[in-house]
Parts: sequence; C-alpha cells; structure tokens
Amino acid sequence: MSPIIEIILIGCLVATTAAIPGCFLILRKMAMMSDAISHSVLLGIVLMFFAIKTLHSPLLIIAATITGLVTVVFTEALISSKKMKKDAAIGFIFPLFFALAIILITQYASNIHLDQDTVILGEIAFAPFNRMVWGSIDYGPIAMWVMGIIGLINALFIGCFYKELKIATFDPALASSLGLAPSRLHYGLMACVCMTCVGAFDSVGTILIVALIVTPPATAYLLTRKLSTMILLSIIIGCLCSVLGTILALAIDGSIAGAMCTVAGTLFLLSFLFSPNHGIIHKFYTQKQQKIQFSAILLTIQFLNHQGEDSFEFSIENLIDHMRWSEPFAQKIISYALAKNYIKRNKKAYELTPYGIEVAKNAMASS
Repeated sequence: MSPIIEIILIGCLVATTAAIPGCFLILRKMAMMSDAISHSVLLGIVLMFFAIKTLHSPLLIIAATITGLVTVVFTEALISSKKMKKDAAIGFIFPLFFALAIILITQYASNIHLDQDTVILGEIAFAPFNRMVWGSIDYGPIAMWVMGIIGLINALFIGCFYKELKIATFDPALASSLGLAPSRLHYGLMACVCMTCVGAFDSVGTILIVALIVTPPATAYLLTRKLSTMILLSIIIGCLCSVLGTILALAIDGSIAGAMCTVAGTLFLLSFLFSPNHGIIHKFYTQKQQKIQFSAILLTIQFLNHQGEDSFEFSIENLIDHMRWSEPFAQKIISYALAKNYIKRNKKAYELTPYGIEVAKNAMASS
C-alpha cells in the first residue's frame, strides 16, 4: 500500500474516531474542551517520560489520558464554584498545564525528540513510516492500529449508552430524575475525548485533532436536526476532509495537516452560508419572504379600511404615498398579493377578493 493511501486512511480513522464524541461536545457547548485536553495531555507524557525514561511505552498513553481527565475535573470544579464561567475555566487550566509541560521540555528534555513544534503541528506525512512489525510481517502503520482501536472503543461507548447520552445532553435534569447518572456519562465521554486526543497526539498533532473533533460535527450540526444523522454526517465530512486535504497538500506541496484543516474550515463555511436550516443565505431569504408576506397582509388591511372610498385609495400611487413604500417594493407587494389571490385588478386600481377580505379580518382579529 502506498504511503499516500495510508496517510488518507489514517486521516479517515482519526476523523471518524474524533467525530463520534465530537458531536456530543458540540451539543453540550463544550467544543473547546477538546482543545484543552489535547494541549494538557502533554504534561502527562512529559512526567511519565521522566519516570520511565522512554517514549515508547503504553504508560505514556495512560498518563496522558489521566492528565486529560484531571484537566476536566479541575475545569468542572472551577465552573461549579460559580466564580468562573466555562470558557474562562477552560482558558485558565489548559494553558497552565501546557505551559508547565513546555517548561519541563525546554529545561530537562531539550535533547530528545519531544519538542513543542511536533506536539502542536504534528506531521501525519511521517505516520506511515512508524510501522508495526511482528516477526517478519508488516502489519501497517502503528497510528492506524491505535486510532482503529480507540475508534472502536468510542463507537462501543456511544452505542451502549446512546439513549442515556442523548437524554443527558439535551435534558440533564430529566437524566438525573431517571437515575441515569449524567456526571458518570459526562466523564465517560471525556475519557473518550482524552483517548482520542492522546491516540492522535503523535501522528497528527494537537491542531488537526482539535479541528477534526470540532469542525466536522459543527458542520453536520448546521445540516441536520437528528443526532444519529449528525454523527454519520460528521464521519463522512471528516473523511472528506482527509481525502481532499491530502489531495490539496500534494497539489500545492504544502502541509497535509494544514490542508485538512483548511478543507474542514471551507466545508464549515459553505454549510454556514447555504445550510437549509441554519444557513445565512437561507435566513436572509426567509426574512425577505416574511417581510413581503407581512407587507401584503398590511395591504389587505389598508384596502379593507378604505372599502367604498375613492378608487385612488386602491392605486399603487396611494400605496407609495400612504404606506411610504418605494415604487419597486410596492410593485413587488402588489405582484405577491395578486399571486396569492388577496387582490384583483379593477381598471387602474385594485380591490380585495373575498379571500383577501378574510385574510385582512383574521389579521385584525389576531392583532
């Protein structure tokens, strides 16, 4: 298998593994907790390295996961104290842990392959060269196996506790009253986030893992209102970011991780603009249509109040003068009212239809 294909597969595995818990982080408004965890786990790796003097031990993953959970516990403690808001608590804890790790690296581990640039940026292009070889058999990149196992754990956790997580996410009070222990579910979810960040730490770095945890689920959130569909869309979008990002990086001879993040941001921007539920363009069009509809109803009320009077009251010139509408807008409202059968032409002026009279009376009665 070529290294490019392996890079794409690793990216897809990371994206899939990250999207599963990432959807719940987005819905719980805790997206930046992934950023906090992905940075603070470095402290656990550094401390365990000082204890065992090697970078090739599963104890590093365990220590990093514990550090991530400690970050969550400390953050939750600050939030529950009511002295600090959620964003401020996250912004206080993770820079503290990350700064301590950087200080320890620069002071006591500057001569080993454990530097802040690698931690932050990572390099997914090198992931295929770190392989799992057993005997004389090459089983592929280690990152692929690590992310595959963590992805399976995440899928099992979400699958086993899907209903409970759904209730605890949308209605924590109901979850507590039903005895579902939302705090345990919360820390279970955070454990999944910690493992995901730690597993992707070496191969893709903190920037890409944060982008893949947050951006595909945020994009999917704009496209659907159903949780199961949101998770599926997040996985598809994440894999799309991996494929298109790799192609873009090869085309411009640039950073693969940076290209993946760029594609993820571009897809989010497109969803933000064109989403059928939350898109800016859709909202603008809806508001414009509502304005026209409301103005057409005002037109029927105006005509109803002047029934039996001079025909000038029902002319477009009077609408421009009396309603203070511009001529193009008045023409647009007249066209809309004609299309909706609110009014009909009467020589040079207009008059209400029976349906238009009913619409005007209902609008006045409800106001």
